[in-house]
Amino acid sequence: MYPSVKDVIRRRKSVRTFNGESLRPEEKQKLDAFLKTVDNPFGIPIEFRILDAKEYGLSSPVIIGTDEYVAAKVSRIPQSEIACGYSFEAFCLFAESLGIGTVMLAATISRDAFEKAMEVKDTEVMPVASPIGYPAEKRSVREKLMRKGIKADERIPFAALFFENSFAQSLSPERAGIFRDALEMTRLAPSAGNKQPWRAIVCGDKVHFYEKKAKAMQNSPLGDIQKVDIGIALAHFDLTLKESGVAGRFAAEDPGLEAGDQTEYIVTYEVDR
Repeated sequence: MYPSVKDVIRRRKSVRTFNGESLRPEEKQKLDAFLKTVDNPFGIPIEFRILDAKEYGLSSPVIIGTDEYVAAKVSRIPQSEIACGYSFEAFCLFAESLGIGTVMLAATISRDAFEKAMEVKDTEVMPVASPIGYPAEKRSVREKLMRKGIKADERIPFAALFFENSFAQSLSPERAGIFRDALEMTRLAPSAGNKQPWRAIVCGDKVHFYEKKAKAMQNSPLGDIQKVDIGIALAHFDLTLKESGVAGRFAAEDPGLEAGDQTEYIVTYEVDR
């Protein structure tokens, strides 16, 4: 699917400043074809659309230099935010492999206009949208300040995110075994406000994923945006393992481990044996 998942993950940066050029028709066709086939391990359908900002009156105060967006909607069902995050990040990585910039936006868009363009029903939610276009050579002053404010290029250390058998024992990359690269790619995932809410416990051939909740991200009418972030991280994890030839599955198999306050079990990955 990509030249190298790990290379694309390391290379990709969120883009808010574009050069004003329209997407080349052949690349737009590739994006459209990808959006029609992208899936997720949770079997939840995500509907994507490429939208013209001028046609639908779409806008974002943080985006400069493009009039094209991709948005996604999903039914309000369990794991829908996670599935949406997974599928949307798979798309963003594909776009990056073509040299096309993206950034997932939730709050900083003209939401009413986007939801009207997406024909969002009462039983559905549109968690995020992204501009698409070619990155400008230089970021705008606004974007530079935003990235500085959230420390966009910084990530929490490996041993503070990942654990062995319980949350009482930190996991080192050396002890992560076949999960080492996949967890490192998980660590590099983007997230709303750069909160990096994912946590994981490795137990043999299983990895239990959790959400470390940030108070500022709770009680949103859009649902739990941090679960979209978890889906993004799971895409990095799963796609990296697939590229390395490791097969496995995701399932809700809460191991009942002590997780602490504001930490919620999400899903377990198990290697196929």
